[in-house]
Amino acid sequence: MTARLWQPLCLLALIAITAMLFSLAVGSAQLSAAQLWAVMQGQGDPLARTMVMDLRLPRALSAFAVGGLLAVAGALMQVLLRNPLADPYVLGLSGGASIGALAAMLVGVGGLLISGSAFFGALLSTFLVFGLAHGSGSWTPSRLLLTGVVVAAGWGAVITLMLALSPAERLPGMLYWLMGDLSYARTPWPPLLLLLLTCIVLIPLGRSLNVLARGPQQAAALGVAVRPLEWGIYIAASLLTAAAVTTAGSIGFVGLVVPHMLRLLLGNDQRLILPACALAGGSLLVLADTLARTMIAPEQLPVGVITALLGVPTFLFLLYRSR
Repeated sequence: MTARLWQPLCLLALIAITAMLFSLAVGSAQLSAAQLWAVMQGQGDPLARTMVMDLRLPRALSAFAVGGLLAVAGALMQVLLRNPLADPYVLGLSGGASIGALAAMLVGVGGLLISGSAFFGALLSTFLVFGLAHGSGSWTPSRLLLTGVVVAAGWGAVITLMLALSPAERLPGMLYWLMGDLSYARTPWPPLLLLLLTCIVLIPLGRSLNVLARGPQQAAALGVAVRPLEWGIYIAASLLTAAAVTTAGSIGFVGLVVPHMLRLLLGNDQRLILPACALAGGSLLVLADTLARTMIAPEQLPVGVITALLGVPTFLFLLYRSR
């Protein structure tokens, strides 16, 4: 990479580190910089070490991974559909994952089984949308988008029906999951590893993605294998979204606002946009989750509420600026 690409990435990496440290220090019990430094060295008060290493650090790493996955998936969807308003949930992936998770909650299971059910539901929605959009011929971006919107509407109706028929004692947990919640995110390493591997794999494809963003005919004329690349983008974005939803539930606007904002600031070079989305999306969700657990401490808000409150005015402003 050239210095033009490295400089904004270094700045975003610094912002990400600052957001992580801020998340570790801030909460219902505040920690000073000296206390946090002592904890990082394995020293300090045992209670502070437990609070940081067992509670705040796994949650902050999970938030960073989920935010990065959603932002990268959003950037890929916008390239695939050639639509700056596309986001990871536009194809019904979140609805499929929600159906799986809510079904597991209704049965009464918990933990990994809920995550596994959500992941299975997202993959089922992926294959359903792709199969319906493909039909007996081939799919186009507009056909894929319309199919995803219809499937998402269908999932929404099923979710409403499930909530209406659910026992009252199970409704709070189901609603929190639907709004996006990181309270029970304790295994950040799988999504973090997936985010890292995705960036490693996709960055070399940046030039092909840049050409594809200009249109399939121009990409084919320049020697890009358009159809396999489009399939790869769709599958990758679906897997990233499924992993994110499995970890934290349904969190909106991160995959929509972050890529859109970065393109306005940094241009359309996917070699820069994709790693920048991973860093900026992760930082945004870490800060949003910190705000969610401190605004009304010791009570906590679902992080999806915070991202919506931040995302709606930000996106309207970006839309106004770019008209």
